[in-house]
Amino acid sequence: MKKLNMWILAAGALLMSSCGLYQKYERPDVNTTGLIRDNVSLTDTLKASADSLTFGCLPWRSVFTDPQLQNLIQQALDNNPDMLNAALNVQMAEQQLKAARLAFLPQFTFAPSGTIASWDGNAATKTYQLPISASWNVDLFGNLLSQKRSAQVALLATRDYQVVVQTNIVAGVANMYYTLLMLDKQLEILGDMTNLTKDTWDMMKLQMDLGRVRSTGVQSAEANYYSVQTQAVDMKRQIREVENSLSLVLGQPAQTIARGKLENQSLPSQFSTGIGLQLLANRADVHAAEMQLAQCFYNVETARSRFYPSITISPTGTFTNSGGGAIVNPGKWLLSAVGSLVQPIFMRGQLTAGLKVAQAQEEQAFNTWQNAVLKAGSEVSDALVQYNSSEEKAQLEAKRLEVLEKNVEHTKLLFKNSGSSYLEVISAQQALLNSQLSKVSDEFYKMQAVVSLYNALGGGAK
Repeated sequence: MKKLNMWILAAGALLMSSCGLYQKYERPDVNTTGLIRDNVSLTDTLKASADSLTFGCLPWRSVFTDPQLQNLIQQALDNNPDMLNAALNVQMAEQQLKAARLAFLPQFTFAPSGTIASWDGNAATKTYQLPISASWNVDLFGNLLSQKRSAQVALLATRDYQVVVQTNIVAGVANMYYTLLMLDKQLEILGDMTNLTKDTWDMMKLQMDLGRVRSTGVQSAEANYYSVQTQAVDMKRQIREVENSLSLVLGQPAQTIARGKLENQSLPSQFSTGIGLQLLANRADVHAAEMQLAQCFYNVETARSRFYPSITISPTGTFTNSGGGAIVNPGKWLLSAVGSLVQPIFMRGQLTAGLKVAQAQEEQAFNTWQNAVLKAGSEVSDALVQYNSSEEKAQLEAKRLEVLEKNVEHTKLLFKNSGSSYLEVISAQQALLNSQLSKVSDEFYKMQAVVSLYNALGGGAK
């Protein structure tokens, strides 16, 4: 008889396996060929290679070496509200997983009761019951198992979200810090240009006194001087706004941010993006999207398991002195056990509809995951081309700047010798100022591209 029961259980397990129960999630095929756009146009030093160790695998302290920036990033990771909330989400997911695991254990209840009764004024009789009841859901058809596995991947997705928040904070702080350095440098340039335009204005007034320039020339020089000062005021406003935004990320009141100088920054210039498949593991948001897919897979398994019977065993042990019509002292144990099986027969299509909804949600999760993979590759490609174009523009702007600096000096000398007009002097100064500001912007965009590439490759979480 025991052998027969074993064969029945084995046959049942085989049948459930063939019906799709007890299945574990396996990653579907995803096309990562050419995920990172061909970078033939990039310079040799900037080409993305398929090394096994990607740029995004470096610890953020190895990428952002400015000590003041490192302190700001660490402060943000310790105090940022989004980071704190992400940690709390992980704790909640851990408790949900713990509850799913405990569902496999029987539930116990203890409900003592007592009665005092007297019939027609006779002596009171005292009865008591001390019952201990248990209820155990026998998970033969994988309902609890699929829910537990769903909770496991939900925890992984929540941890991924925590990494995403951390990565975004690292990149955000670095970008705002470099923005401040860029604005500081541009404000310094505007200060130098203010002095230069003031000298030009004074020179124009002197030339007017000598009768070589009309009042319109002096007015143009004066207007140019005020124009530069106006830009400086606007630059100070931008600095204050960026400081306020960065203070908010740091979880502190708006205040001045201690920082270094743009020209003292050192960022990597050699990058390896790795193979496309590595983005699936290194990008926390991509992995989180896959965990959402896995969770939907187990939700489908749970929906399937509801078509099968639920088996519950409920043993009860009661210590009581009431034995029906008689009362005995001391009490005795009354033991019983009940087994129940509930098989859904007619649920008005609810189970079928639930399964179809779960399957549709699984398809949606797959589409979301596939799009996350493509988005990751696009972001890497964008960061690479941004770095390359900013580097090329900075080199060209440096040559243009050198020419314009000579042009300003030459036009001033020519003007003093009546070889050029005041408009040429003012135009040369404006062109020089614009070129100086553009060169600083290009340097910033190149640094921003490094941050974007590091973020796009899943960096910042170490």
